[in-house]
Amino acid sequence: MNKLSQHDSDKVILIALGLAMLLAVVLLTEWVMAGDSLALDKMLLLAMRDANDLSSPIGPVWLEECARDITALGGVPLLSVLTLFVLSYLWMGGDYRAMAFIALVAIGGLLLSFGLKHIIARPRPDLVSHGTQVYSLSFPSAHAMMSAAIYYAVALLARASIALKRRRINAVLSLSIVIILIGFSRVYLGVHWPTDVLAGWILGVLWVQVSLLAVKGASKNALFPR
Repeated sequence: MNKLSQHDSDKVILIALGLAMLLAVVLLTEWVMAGDSLALDKMLLLAMRDANDLSSPIGPVWLEECARDITALGGVPLLSVLTLFVLSYLWMGGDYRAMAFIALVAIGGLLLSFGLKHIIARPRPDLVSHGTQVYSLSFPSAHAMMSAAIYYAVALLARASIALKRRRINAVLSLSIVIILIGFSRVYLGVHWPTDVLAGWILGVLWVQVSLLAVKGASKNALFPR
């Protein structure tokens, strides 16, 4: 397979995956806005609560504190620091296209996340007390979306820059686990419905795909070498 056909094949795969994720998030949003997801959301949210005291999540006290620490990994302050660190690293290496990719993922993702929150205007869960402070609307989860976007983008960089296959796999799996734990922590702390988190995950990955296509543009050179 020549370089041109490989480039075209990569773009087709990205577009196909993007369209599939777009359809999934549209259907999920319609399901949420129609109120049809509420019964499942309530069941899953309450499953993480002490049946005798809904103000307390299941598990020992230290687990709730751990959940707060984990949820901070998807917050704007830490992700901003991580993004700046990655941008600095890429700048020192002269990789300006990758810098544009990371910047688009971070800035565009944040704007998209909060834009959708205001458009959909879904209230936060009120069945249980919140285990951490929240200041915005519920759908989609910005923590889930931005952690999926930033950590997935970093995983793509890691896959391209780490020579040993076993280490590449370990880096990607580790970042994937972090993304999952952050989303889980949002529901565990009672600040998001499960469907908020699911939508955030899908949108985060989708936005990375869109950003990748945008930065690739008409260039025949891969943004991340195989």
